[in-house]
Amino acid sequence: MVCLACRLQKISVVFQVGMAFFHSKVADEFQAVNQLIIDSLKSEVGLVENIGGYIVDSGGKRLRPVLVLLSALANGYSKGTDHRKIASVIEFIHTATLLHDDVVDVSALRRGRETANAIWGNAPSVLVGDFLYSRAFQMLVEIADMPVMSLIADATNVISEGEVQQMVNAGNPNLDEQTYKQVIYRKTAKLFEAATQCGAVLGEADTAVMKAYGKHLGMAFQIADDVLDLKGDVSAIGKNIGDDLAEGKMTLPLIYARDNSSADQSRLICDSIATKSAANFDQILGIVSESGGLTYSLDKAKEHSELAKKALQPLSDSDYKQVLLQLADFAISRDV
Repeated sequence: MVCLACRLQKISVVFQVGMAFFHSKVADEFQAVNQLIIDSLKSEVGLVENIGGYIVDSGGKRLRPVLVLLSALANGYSKGTDHRKIASVIEFIHTATLLHDDVVDVSALRRGRETANAIWGNAPSVLVGDFLYSRAFQMLVEIADMPVMSLIADATNVISEGEVQQMVNAGNPNLDEQTYKQVIYRKTAKLFEAATQCGAVLGEADTAVMKAYGKHLGMAFQIADDVLDLKGDVSAIGKNIGDDLAEGKMTLPLIYARDNSSADQSRLICDSIATKSAANFDQILGIVSESGGLTYSLDKAKEHSELAKKALQPLSDSDYKQVLLQLADFAISRDV
């Protein structure tokens, strides 16, 4: 088992080398969050630390905890360190969902590395995901802020609904755009929304501004990710291209192509979703491109990006607000 001190040192080095613009404005706070995450992973059960540490080490932008920090500071929070604890809680909840997602989706690759379930198996991955959920709520009790606890409890419930809704619709070629939006809001945008709302609560500000920002930012990120699943670079996005097709997930580019292509082309997309097969990936990508599905989806992502920026208009100007605005642009500019 790799010691926690060694793991923390590794994370710090990776962070310093790969610091993104949205990390740099809260660099010290972010380092403190990383320390808290590692400290909170301690367990008498070695496998918990191994799997939890493996996932935490695996990279990723740590965007959700950074959103807590940026939102809190942009809304004037300066009373203590609860923003760090909430950022860690949000990251644990996100990590737990990744562990569970990879089991449900039978995924073998995430962030360019083998998934935990591919290494340790499904049962350990699910159980460590449960540990991360429970540890997150232990930390929430320490904070003892009822509005924050309510936001995060509601978010985890909605996320679970989204997971089930996505599972039920796997292999459903008739999924419509409205239902697709419901799923991605629940699965992805809800945790963005909770992260930014929590920051506003700490700053004793109106949560409506940050709620709208977080929701639209999350929607923009997920729609852009669904485009990347079809035309991204595996080395850049850290997962296999065409995974959504192989898992029977009817994403927005596929929905648009299904509804705006010839009968034979539409049938090919539907059959591939129904059978959860990426065997005809190249042909389907051609259909999606020809139909305008990629352009349509990116336009929708850009709409959410613009709505996220518009939501921040009432927020007082600050360096933190500028980073939040830049994040809305970043959501749709990740090599899509």
